[in-house]
This record gives sequence, structure tokens and C-alpha cells, in this order.
Amino acid sequence: MNIENAKTVALSDILSKIGFEPSKQNDTEAWYYSPFRKEKTPSFKVNLKKNIWHDFGEGVGGDIINFACVYLEKSNENCTVSDALRFIENISGNAPRIAPVKTGDDGPCDEKLSIISVKKIAHPALIAYLDKRGIQVEFAKPVLDEVRVKNNKTRNSMFALGIKNVDGGYDLRNPFFKGCVGPKTISFLRGTIAKPNGLHIFEGFMDYLSIITDIKKDKLEDDTIILNSLSCIEHATPYIKGYGYKTVWTYLDNDKAGEKALKSLDEFFKTEEGLVHRPMNESYREDKDVNAWHMRNLGLTLEA
Repeated sequence: MNIENAKTVALSDILSKIGFEPSKQNDTEAWYYSPFRKEKTPSFKVNLKKNIWHDFGEGVGGDIINFACVYLEKSNENCTVSDALRFIENISGNAPRIAPVKTGDDGPCDEKLSIISVKKIAHPALIAYLDKRGIQVEFAKPVLDEVRVKNNKTRNSMFALGIKNVDGGYDLRNPFFKGCVGPKTISFLRGTIAKPNGLHIFEGFMDYLSIITDIKKDKLEDDTIILNSLSCIEHATPYIKGYGYKTVWTYLDNDKAGEKALKSLDEFFKTEEGLVHRPMNESYREDKDVNAWHMRNLGLTLEA
């Protein structure tokens, strides 16, 4: 996609596909809550006729390419014009996408939950939970937070390990709960190499941390996507399409849903020239997932 083609894509369509709908609209303009931050009053205006935008909260604006650059920058992604064009092409649906996979957790996060606080992992119960999973806390701290949430209906609160996703939500786990709060999507972790040739895709953060603990490094050299749920697999498309990765290693569960997701990814990877897919399932074929393999190697069980 070139600049001229990108400018023909309606900014309102892009906003809709990343989860933002207008709070009010007429024939010429639409107002949104800013996609760059949380706010109580909509301050982001789109001129529908000219296909330009202005964020009154930050005093910035421009065309759809400017928007994509700012959005990528706010998401801690590469934000050159080339990156913006790739983002617009992927989001607008003018390129092959990873086929969605239906699972038992396709629904959104529990709207009754809200975040009370986010801090570094410190609670002994969460550290003990990591230990039972064979995860060393020093390797978890760069990736996970200790998140306290409350149920707005029952007024009860709890704390859990949480990984932040690309839209600012959290995937949560503790010994008694598995769920999410805020937008439900993937997490993306940059590797130690600035422009890597490789990408690792994990189903959950415990699988990723199992590998990190095993190799005893803070992060992998190549980039990493943590799906947080197979229902989010389609959301990985913009992070892969046209980026230039040469090899993708996948670490999905050894079950029917994992097999279906593996097939979906494999079909998509075939549309990327020169991209080699290396499923890692044979490395842990005797176990359900990477974390179960890791725990068995350490002689651990959750019942212990």
C-alpha cells in the first residue's frame, strides 16, 4: 500500500476495527474517546469529509497516516511511515489475515471487573504460585504485574498476576482465577535484537515464562507474541503481515483447539514470502503445554 492508497481508507473504519465507535456523529464529523489514552469526555474529532482528525486533549492531528504513526508510537511499536502504511493495509482488511479460531472463551472480559492498582509482584501468595509453576520470580517481574481488581457488583476484590496487552487490558491468573480485565487481545514483547528475523508465538504467559526460566534470560532475542487466548489469534495479523520475519516458532497446546490454531497460523504464514513456520509441539508432545512440560522436567505438580 502506498500513501495515496492509504489516504482513501476511511479513518472511521480504522477506528472501528481497533475498537472505537463514535460517541456522537453527524454528516460531517464524529467525536470519539481518544484512542491514545483513557478519558471521561470525548475529545477526539474526525472530519468525515476530509478524512482528517484532531485530538483536542493532546493538541495533535493530521491525516490517516499521521494517526497510524501516533497510534503505533503510543503502542510502543515502530512508527515510521512505512510502519503506518503496513498497519493501515492490515487493519483495513486489504491483506490476508489469520483465520479466527473459536474457543470456549471467545467472549469479552468481565465488565464487572475494574482495576484498583497495578504494581510490581510482591505478594507472597503470587510468588508461591509462580514457584509451583516452576517460574522464577526474577524472570516474571519484567513481564508480569501484581494487579488488584474489584468486582463492581459484589464489591469483592482480589489480586492476580497480570500481563498487559497491546490495548491496555490485562490477562489475569492466580491459583483460583483465570480471566481478563479491559480490552481482550494479545501481548507483544520486543526482543533484544532491534530488527529481528524471528518471532515466537505462545498461547499463554506461563508457557513463555517457562522458556525464559529454562534459558535463564530476561527475554528472547527475537520478538514474542503471547496470544492470551486462541480467540485472540486474529489480532496477531498486523504484527506479522509484511514485517519481514524469516522464521516463526509456535508453542501452542497439544489439544484440538491448539491443532486448529496451528493450522490457521500455518495457512497465514504461507502468504508471507520467505517465512518459515517451525511448530515446537514435538518438543513437549507428552504434555498438554509448555508449562506442563517445564513442570514435569522439574518434578513439579500443581497438587504438590
